[in-house]
Formats: sequence, structure tokens, C-alpha cells
Amino acid sequence: MAYREPELDAAVNSGIPVLDVAGFLAGAPGALERLAAELRHALERVGFYYVHGHGVPQRLINDVFTQCARFHARPLAEKMAVRGNEHNVGYMPLNGYVSRSSRVEKATRPNFVEAFFLKRDLPPDHPDVLAGVRYRCANPWPEARALPGFRETVAAYLEAMEQLCKRMLPLYAVALGLAPDHFQDAFAEPQYTLRMSHYPPAEEGDAGQYGLAPHTDSSFLTMLPQAELPGLSICMPSGEWMDAPVAPGAFLVNSGDMLRRWTNHRFLSTPHRVVNRNAGRDRYAIPFFFDATHDFPMACLPTCHGPDNPPRYEPTTYSEYMRWFARQYDHVRDHDGHEPADPGVPTVN
Repeated sequence: MAYREPELDAAVNSGIPVLDVAGFLAGAPGALERLAAELRHALERVGFYYVHGHGVPQRLINDVFTQCARFHARPLAEKMAVRGNEHNVGYMPLNGYVSRSSRVEKATRPNFVEAFFLKRDLPPDHPDVLAGVRYRCANPWPEARALPGFRETVAAYLEAMEQLCKRMLPLYAVALGLAPDHFQDAFAEPQYTLRMSHYPPAEEGDAGQYGLAPHTDSSFLTMLPQAELPGLSICMPSGEWMDAPVAPGAFLVNSGDMLRRWTNHRFLSTPHRVVNRNAGRDRYAIPFFFDATHDFPMACLPTCHGPDNPPRYEPTTYSEYMRWFARQYDHVRDHDGHEPADPGVPTVN
């Protein structure tokens, strides 16, 4: 397929697949099957792809980047007033964690990044909030008088991203040889996380200073709107690290460990890392991590195992898996006070 958009030329030439979902989202005949085949290729061979024609207004995306920069420009004491908690929502300060959950590289230094995490914003009187159900919480929003418009803008973006991800689910189902509505029950009320990140410039001459050390995501899928500045590198199938081209207007999408587990390793969870080499310039990122309903049992999908390919893992849920994955964040460890068992270890190699 020929892509004529000049901003996608570098992405096309990089070897990262590019999917145009406009026709699919509009209900064009044959678009589901065609794009599902392209998605299958992307996630079995690379683990990343660019998506354009997604319909999320660029103005809204730009506004969220602006709000991200506004938040991180506030005084540290003000940000610490909404410090992260056991639900992994709230503020994480600079050098706030080491990538302990990485299966790619044993990190020894904290990541040179600060971030503000948000999940589905449940009302304070919601039964799950009152019961303290892990990851079913009310968000600790910054005070409106300090950041007017912040909550409204981010809430609109969360809604838009949830709807886009849910509309993409039939592509994932058909790519796996399943009925288009196969994931409907699993994502009845999906979990999601927005991470509003600030990467200061890396210190010159410090080759070991990562914004984010090499890692894989925990998610079913991650959608990354394109920032103004580069910084993300991907470990390609050859084993070489490649700087991901910036493709304005597109999302860079990757599959994470939960999807890799659910598909019995059929779909990749590809290592990636972040270094802000843009001298003297701050980089911002707003990845959106999308997952199944918090208590849905994710057992190996029926098209991903057989007599010669038994399921590698026991079933798990989002909450069970994330209690292990989130142990890398100091603010979560402070609340848990113990080391959860690793649910990601295969029972069959």
C-alpha cells in the first residue's frame, strides 16, 4: 500500500508497519479483514505499528501535551501533594523508580523521568472506591485553581482514547482468528492508565542515563501520541535498537506483556527505551495503556494453543498481574510492604 502523507515517510521506511484505520472505523466493506491481516503481521513480526486515520482530534492531543507541561512546571511541593499511592495514580518524582519489572535489562539506576498517572476516575462514593479495590479508585487531581482546565481536558482525552481502543478490539480478535466480538465481555469496563511524563535532557556524556531503561509494557496495548521531540528507541527483530521516527498525527502502538501472555507468545511484547538526547529541551510523553476489565480471567485464547503448543501460563487478571508489575514503583512498594509473586513466569516453556 502506498502512503502519500509526507510525515509518515520515515515511519514507512523504518520497517515499523503503518495502518490506516479510517476506512475500518467508517465501516468500509472488507476493511476489517484487510487491516486484521496487517495487524497480525505487525504484532507477530515487530510488536509495534503506527496508526493514522484514528479520528482523535489533533487539537485535543495538543491540549493534553500542554497540560502535561503545565503540571510538571508546578512547584515540587504542589506536585507532591498528589503523590502516587497503592493504585499507582498520582505523581512520581524525578528518579522515583528503578525498572525492576524489566525482563530485558537489569537496571541499576533510577529512570530520569517524572510522571503523573491517572486511571478511570471513579466517584468517591463508588462501591469499589469505598471497598478499597486495587486499581478501582478516584484520581488525585491537582487543585483546579492551580491548573484551571487541566481536569476537563484530560478527562475528555481519556474518554476519546477509551473509545478508540474499544473500537480497535475487533481488529485484534479477527487477527487472532476469533469472532469480531470475542473481546466484548473482557473489555466491558476496561482498565486504562494515562502516564503524563516529563523527560529532562539527558546529561551530556552520561551514556547510562535512561529516561526509561529498556523494558516491555505490562499492557494489552499502548497508544503513544507523537511528541514534538524524538526519544523512543525500539529493539527491532534483528536485535538492533532503532530510534522510532516521529510521525505527526499518528499514534505509535505496541502490544504489551498481558497480550503476549494472553496469546501464548504469538504476539510480541517488544523491548523499548527512552533517552532524551534533545540538548537543552524538555521532552513530554502521554502514553495511554489499555487493558481488560480488572477482574476478567485472562486464560490462553482458544486459537493460541493446541496439542503441540500448550498454554504457557495459568489464567490471571489485570489486578493480579499489576500487583506484581507495579512493585517497581517505590510509592506502590511503600504501601504493599512485600514482594508479590511473579505471575509472568511460564508454567510451560
